Amino acid sequence: MLRINDIRLPLDGDEAQLRRKVASILGVSPNRVGQLELMRKSIDARKKSNVHFVCSVRCQVEDEARILRRMSSHPHVTADRETPYQVPPARITPPDPPIIVGMGPCGLFCALALAYAGVPSILLERGRPVEARAKDVASFWQTGLLNPDSNVQFGEGGAGTFSDGKLTTGIGDPRIRWVLEQFVAAGAPSDILYQQKPHVGTDVLQIVVRNLRLKLQEMGCTFLYEHQFIDFTVSHGALSSISVKTSGSTKTWPARVLVLAPGHSARDTFRMLYDNGVSMASKPFAIGVRAEHAQDAINMAQFGPAASKLPPADYKLSCHLPSGRSVFSFCVCPGGAVVAAASQKGHLVTNGMSLRARDGKTINGGILVEVSPGDYGSPHPLSGISFQEQWEKAAFQLGGGRFFAPVQRLGDFLLGVPTRALGAVTPTYQPGVTLTDLAPALPGPVIAALRDAFPLFGRRVSGFDHPDTVLTGVETRSSSPVRILRDASGQSNIQGIFPCGEGAGYAGGIMSAAVDGIRCAERICGNNPH
Repeated sequence: MLRINDIRLPLDGDEAQLRRKVASILGVSPNRVGQLELMRKSIDARKKSNVHFVCSVRCQVEDEARILRRMSSHPHVTADRETPYQVPPARITPPDPPIIVGMGPCGLFCALALAYAGVPSILLERGRPVEARAKDVASFWQTGLLNPDSNVQFGEGGAGTFSDGKLTTGIGDPRIRWVLEQFVAAGAPSDILYQQKPHVGTDVLQIVVRNLRLKLQEMGCTFLYEHQFIDFTVSHGALSSISVKTSGSTKTWPARVLVLAPGHSARDTFRMLYDNGVSMASKPFAIGVRAEHAQDAINMAQFGPAASKLPPADYKLSCHLPSGRSVFSFCVCPGGAVVAAASQKGHLVTNGMSLRARDGKTINGGILVEVSPGDYGSPHPLSGISFQEQWEKAAFQLGGGRFFAPVQRLGDFLLGVPTRALGAVTPTYQPGVTLTDLAPALPGPVIAALRDAFPLFGRRVSGFDHPDTVLTGVETRSSSPVRILRDASGQSNIQGIFPCGEGAGYAGGIMSAAVDGIRCAERICGNNPH
């Protein structure tokens, strides 16, 4: 097989044209190009007068060795030596089924890797199955009545289930392709295998999560919903049992292997772990607002006249300010909506969500400012949680209760005056919004950084700093403010407890969380992840 990179394809180009371009690069006729697999497809919009796709493929071709010798100096033609990832068989089989706390991407893919290694597990989730959870979330958005255990943060599928389902990641790991293939096998569209910025959409992701559950059950795994992990015991430095709360009662089970994949919002779990002596430390995270623009305006700014031929545009922005603060975009949702993402009564949190079609009229993204333990006001390992809660409570009060979100026009935010009326952009957040001044719901340094950053971003994406841009507050759950410490074996200071994923502080999205879960499974089975 050959790998060919940097193939430019017009926006109306099809597979036949791609095949002809491959043949031209290789200097052969198209009928000598056999199997052709698209490996990567991205949009190059640096010149608005020449927007095109850039593709990478791998293919079979006659006389491959001779062609490789002839093209040895070509920068974009190489032998394809990629070795597909396979879950290694278990070298060690735990005496009891591993127990996994959390059914987000980390927990689910840890379970999947364990099952492929021949080690079925037991999965615990404080929330409900994804079908019931979807109804609870819809009810919350319509009525403002929150179920603290079944919401955007808690329940089967994890927090990412009610987002855009973005499958991008900054890590390089052979397990990534395997994760994408498992998603496709569970019902995700096959284009996630080659799109530069793959996304599933929250509507399709719910189907994928259900199908992953069915597959795991067929492989011998046990799913226990509305089972909250609340305590554990230790004997001679090693885990000996865990306690869970379910249906108003407490159950205690023997346990020697526990995978901690609780998600970044399991604050009561973090506090219980700390009280029981699990080593942890505070870590940086980010806080800010959701910025909402007209999708058509961002399409034109990013793609120019070619916008009508392309999917909805997104953006990726960052800057490092003279103050030392970093500001960046996060979880951008083209054609999506800003959603209520609270998991505690009296706390207001926002997030973004898109369906697979991304056909809404607005685009939203988190515009966040990095904060660090020095901002939290305390050296305590859980001080970041208290810092989050402080601003979520302030946002709830500023919104007037009922989980109404505080909203401000960007033009007013930059001037430091309350918003009295909206402009061209209508907020999508439900159950409702309150026009106000966002300043009381954000730390002073964060406000200053956002005011400095928006004009800079407006120079990179035309119209990004339009005065009618809607800012919805607050966003605090971009990542965990806590890291549960682990050693080279993947275990905490208590033998048998394996912290992993986003909540434990080792991942930052669906893909990296899934990969960390797989690596955890490998360690449990006696394999050293590479």
